[in-house]
Amino acid sequence: MLAASRGTSVTFRNNGISSKRTFFLPALATAVGGLIFSENNRLADQMEKGQLHYNDQNTKFNTKKPYFTRAQSNYVGHVPLSNFEKTLMFLGSSIGSYFHPERNEFIVALGESTAIEPILRQVRKQMLLDPVGRQILKERPRITSTSLDLDYLRSLPDNTIGKTYIKWLDREGVSPDTRVPVRYIDDEELAYVFQRYRECHDFYHSITGLPIIIEGEIAVKVLEFMNIGMPMPGLGALFAPLRLKPSQKKRLYEIYYPWAIRSGLNSRPLINVYWEKILEHDIDQFRDEMGIETPPDLRNMRKKYFEDLKRKRAAEQKISGK
Repeated sequence: MLAASRGTSVTFRNNGISSKRTFFLPALATAVGGLIFSENNRLADQMEKGQLHYNDQNTKFNTKKPYFTRAQSNYVGHVPLSNFEKTLMFLGSSIGSYFHPERNEFIVALGESTAIEPILRQVRKQMLLDPVGRQILKERPRITSTSLDLDYLRSLPDNTIGKTYIKWLDREGVSPDTRVPVRYIDDEELAYVFQRYRECHDFYHSITGLPIIIEGEIAVKVLEFMNIGMPMPGLGALFAPLRLKPSQKKRLYEIYYPWAIRSGLNSRPLINVYWEKILEHDIDQFRDEMGIETPPDLRNMRKKYFEDLKRKRAAEQKISGK
């Protein structure tokens, strides 16, 4: 016989024995199931948002690490190189510069690969000890066809630094824009120091009158090495003459090396000259103040050599013809 009530329990009678079963356990199971389902939903939501982290012990074995990662650039145009890459660049540019000194990319790479930080710091220190050098480092001027008014320089008197500079550019067929930006020196300020050194190179040519031929380049490099201390000009002065003709070596060793060494050591630091601010100054007075001698005209000397050689050969042919 079964009796029902309106409460939350049902009473069963079986063979005179009554038992009472409530809905507590089903309700508890439903609540626990709801919590578990809610937790699953929360974990699924975290997984979808990428917020769920699982520490897989096998990750370190499965993750592929790159063999090489390049450091971040320190300034616009900077290309950071590893020590191995710098060594390769030095070796490649050294060989290329020796066999092809006319190719600018080899000269540029050799210059930056040999411009080591201790040397550049020493040059920077030399600039910081001078008021003009400090001003250059602060203002960081650039020597380009845009920063210099080339038409204005052509209007200056012949005895000025600016007119001497532009006349040399026109005669040699070059432009201030041929000096490429520094890319491989890591420190940003030291990169500017080398950029300034690079862009002032044509001024050293113009105030000495030395042309862009192999002998003139070597002579200016010796002057730079003795005056500023950059390694690349020293290497050029040491190895470049090995491929020259005997007549070229004779002129360098007897005339232009002694001149460059003497002028480089005796003159004030050229790296501290603010060329842009002295373009109207007298060139002869500037040379006297700096302590730079004017070398013999290399083009005239070469011209005279070839004229003498031609007359000598003509005389020998005349004698042999008799």
